[in-house]
Amino acid sequence: MKRLFQVNEWKIVETELHTEEFRLAESMTSLGNGRMGMRGNFEELYSGDFHRGSYIAGVWFPDKTRVGWWKNGYPDYFGKVINSVNYIGIRVFLDGEEIDLYTANVTAYYRELDMQHGVLTRRFTIEHGGRETDVEAVRFLSVADPELAVIKYTVTPKNYSGKIKFVPYLDGDVRNEDSNYDEDFWTEVSKEAGEYSGSIVMRTKENPFGTPTFEVAAAMKIAVDGKVVDLEVNNEHEYVENVIDVKAESGSPVTLYKYVAVTTDRDYARNELLDKAAEVLARSEEKGYEALLAEHRQGWLSRWEIADVEVKGDAEAQQGIRFNLFQLFSTYYGEDARLNIGPKGFTGEKYGGATYWDTEAYALPLYLGTANPEVARNLLIYRHTQLPEAHINAGKQGLKGALYPMVTFTGIECHNEWEITFEEIHRNGAIAYAVYNYVNYTGDKAYLHEYGIDVLTGISRFWADRVHYNKKKDQYMMHGVTGPNEYENNVNNNWYTNTMAAWTLEYTLQTVEHLKANGHSDRVAGLHITEEELAKWREIVEKMYYPYDEELRVFVQHDTFLDKDLRTVDTLAPEDRPLNQKWSWDKILRSCFIKQADVLQGMYFLNDRFTTEEKRRNFEFYEPMTVHESSLSPSVHAILAAELGMEEKAYEMYNRTARLDLDNYNNDTEDGLHITSMTGAWLGIVQGFAGMRTANESLSFSPFIPSAWDSFSFKIVYRNHNFKVDVTQEAVALTQFGGSDLQVKVYEETVTLPENGTVSVALRK
Repeated sequence: MKRLFQVNEWKIVETELHTEEFRLAESMTSLGNGRMGMRGNFEELYSGDFHRGSYIAGVWFPDKTRVGWWKNGYPDYFGKVINSVNYIGIRVFLDGEEIDLYTANVTAYYRELDMQHGVLTRRFTIEHGGRETDVEAVRFLSVADPELAVIKYTVTPKNYSGKIKFVPYLDGDVRNEDSNYDEDFWTEVSKEAGEYSGSIVMRTKENPFGTPTFEVAAAMKIAVDGKVVDLEVNNEHEYVENVIDVKAESGSPVTLYKYVAVTTDRDYARNELLDKAAEVLARSEEKGYEALLAEHRQGWLSRWEIADVEVKGDAEAQQGIRFNLFQLFSTYYGEDARLNIGPKGFTGEKYGGATYWDTEAYALPLYLGTANPEVARNLLIYRHTQLPEAHINAGKQGLKGALYPMVTFTGIECHNEWEITFEEIHRNGAIAYAVYNYVNYTGDKAYLHEYGIDVLTGISRFWADRVHYNKKKDQYMMHGVTGPNEYENNVNNNWYTNTMAAWTLEYTLQTVEHLKANGHSDRVAGLHITEEELAKWREIVEKMYYPYDEELRVFVQHDTFLDKDLRTVDTLAPEDRPLNQKWSWDKILRSCFIKQADVLQGMYFLNDRFTTEEKRRNFEFYEPMTVHESSLSPSVHAILAAELGMEEKAYEMYNRTARLDLDNYNNDTEDGLHITSMTGAWLGIVQGFAGMRTANESLSFSPFIPSAWDSFSFKIVYRNHNFKVDVTQEAVALTQFGGSDLQVKVYEETVTLPENGTVSVALRK
């Protein structure tokens, strides 16, 4: 565990320049507005180790997959998000000496990420030859005008008068750190520098895979509060700058404003990019800095009004949930159905910035509960749009139906590890479950005939072809898979994969019957679903094999899991952790240690199908062997532990998921934040401590409160109802805003939540 920042309920505060942990601090102070984002890089020069990163949603490149051998069906390329134009740069010179915080004598330092308002502020004082200079840099990526970035940079000479030189620039000569070939993915299209202005247009290079190229335009406007004595403009290759000399008086601040518009050909014709950027800058100049900041701040306050979670009595827990929500909403807020949620968002390049199953498994429930239904619907439509490519993926494996990719930008699989590409097919189950989860939560059954049945049929046909029939046992099985626990590869009959495959077939059968009974037989006929096919699906559901141990009375993770040397995590030496950084891959695969919830993942998804005793036995068996080295793991354990009344374990797992990056639990946050797993903090509170369940289209709560907390509360969007849940040490209260009467279960007792009213129930210990 490594903590650089102070505990503050609404802020991330750093009071020391951590040059040895600079990348970690950069990750923690990342900003985004759903359209674009960046790591917490400095505007001015920093000559130490850092990771420059500015990313644009939907802009990516197909980097050639490098492997020493090739297999049929292997992806042609590894898709990755690519580092884009550096548009925040401002070099600063004091009487000819450039500010470089890596080498400067920094006598005071303060950095603050204001999560309530989405603003990053730095203040520092440097001493140079007896002269002292204060600097304040404020920036935000507007949520009111998402193609706009704004920087306010103020320099105050404290005890001297002299010349300050500002060099605001746009730099298109950027690289990805994770490129296989240290390749430059960009070529210059055009550039222009004018007085107090500049622009650059870059295009991704042509690629041999037939995927589209992208054009990105960045344009800047500069304003200066101070006496400008000289101005020049410069163009270089993939680079434009202004050089602005300002006369500075002792004690008088000099402020430079930098407005940047970023536009792409995802939204406009290429010949319109600069014109559209100019429109953004024109309205920004007209409004001015303070009005732009006010609009942006109000945008964030509106989001918090819907989604904030309050925890009283535990500042660390409060900071954790808000940091997670802030970074999630910075990455995705549902405005564009073409986009999805990359595991690192805009905070780094690891995992390629593509779409994983994390979205459906972990992110969808949060957006269902904290945003308008269209946001979650857009996440599902994203997958429906890519259904043709899912059919291609299955075909590459010689199978029928649709196989959704583990990693993608377009629907085509682009992951470069064989055990993922070929074997981690359980992702199909998460896509199908997301359809159920959305319809069950929202009541939007129209989605089933409009989109859902297409996806469910494609996935079911894949499962029906992927299983094989064991005549001796008269059961269906699935060999050669990797389950959610990626610390085991190429296993037979992973319980979770088999369970989700059978459940998908069952849910598809139910959906077909629903469509036939509600006037949509034409949709079933249009997909050529025959009675023979339906019969085969029923047979697989009835005869699916699930590994089970009668003596232990647990579901077995896969056929040979119990043959391993079963040890608990507490037998590991501290120097062994984390395993993925200390052990060889072979040693990890042979061990019993579990990266993330596997059997428990299935029990979390299909919660109402298992008894409390079944959940308890499996939790007590598997959790002690789980190292939680996947960021996705702690939340599932927190939820199940809360349900089972294991307060200490639930609290431990909540803190681990909520503060995973804040405290760098897995020693990898310098690569970027764990965006998709950040939903775990919200899930841990809402589904864990509050016990919210929505099975069978009914809403229920079974709350308890950790002894370390005084109270917690959150707001929920459920169908046409908006209400708040308050849990104290004495009671749980539900308060509805508008809406109509709503029947809710609290501790299995049905209560009526009235329109614009409150219902309160005593808390059960």
